[in-house]
Amino acid sequence: MADERVGGASGLRGPTPARRRRRRWSRFGRQERSGQRAAPAAEEQLYAALDLGTNNCRLLVAHPTSNSFHVVDAFSRIIRLGEGLSHTGQLAEAAIERAVDALKVCALKLARRRNVRTRLIATEAARAAANGAEFLARVKDETGLSLEIIDRETEAGLAAYGCAPLLDPEATGAILFDIGGGSSELVLLDRSCAVDRGPAVASMRAWTSLPMGVVSLAERHGGKAVSCETFEAMVGEAVPLVAEFAKCAGAEGADGIHLLGTSGTVTTIAGVHLELPRYDRRQVDGVWLCAREVNAVVERLIGTSYDERVAHPCIGAERADLVLAGCAIFEAIRRVFPCERLRVADRGLREGLLAQLMRSDGAWTRQ
Repeated sequence: MADERVGGASGLRGPTPARRRRRRWSRFGRQERSGQRAAPAAEEQLYAALDLGTNNCRLLVAHPTSNSFHVVDAFSRIIRLGEGLSHTGQLAEAAIERAVDALKVCALKLARRRNVRTRLIATEAARAAANGAEFLARVKDETGLSLEIIDRETEAGLAAYGCAPLLDPEATGAILFDIGGGSSELVLLDRSCAVDRGPAVASMRAWTSLPMGVVSLAERHGGKAVSCETFEAMVGEAVPLVAEFAKCAGAEGADGIHLLGTSGTVTTIAGVHLELPRYDRRQVDGVWLCAREVNAVVERLIGTSYDERVAHPCIGAERADLVLAGCAIFEAIRRVFPCERLRVADRGLREGLLAQLMRSDGAWTRQ
């Protein structure tokens, strides 16, 4: 059974159902015990963002605060919608059923709340599959949810919007990367700038979407038994794609930038580095890692067996066969952009969706 966690990075071990009921997520996921802060009144405007990716189904429901937003409900489940897609070009029936089951949970969560403005998106798997439109019609029929397939530029922009508050304001910019299940987005961001209300924003100087993600790469090279040679083969496949982006973006040898990573790969690396007894989003989101610390974790993961990765509290069975493929894509990014500093983001598309919805509604201006 796929792991479910309220408010954390998908696929990692989380709190028990009883604990989930006792917790709420506040600004960008900070936990608060119930009773410390009441849920918004029924008439207060709520916003919901759903991201159906190649590997995960994620939902956030929130209301705006003075300068950000407060998450009142969340859902995350690994569904591997893109499993086998690279071989067949079609979404498999078992994968569709997993996705529909997860989306039914999301539909129930939304149905329980009033006055919710939503944006529900699907990314690479639904975008690339020959039966993607048929899948969305089935989702509508069985769950009542109308999903929008977004293009890759929109996906990169939403990730940038969601992660901009984590940019170092003293840096000249950052290389934002989002290693997904079926594709990976790279964005060259300008320095963040403060706004009168709401989270900081940053502009995209250049972006690309690599036709490569943890699911597709692991299916080509194998994800359970990964030797040093296999790992290097995966890195070698990714490096030319990243290097082409660096050349086209004019970012070769750029000074004053840092890496900003969002996805299960970098959050897992952070959890392993911090030696967390169980994954804790509060300790991971926003943490800084230096190159030496990243090297140590990647080398450690390459040396572990599949069973050891399954047993690790920050990896687990759902990610054990994918994490090294993610590390290989990350390593390719680091070889092309040898930045000393990495900031880890346990946030991304959903937060970007929420921020865009709220800003377009003037939610922060009204406050």
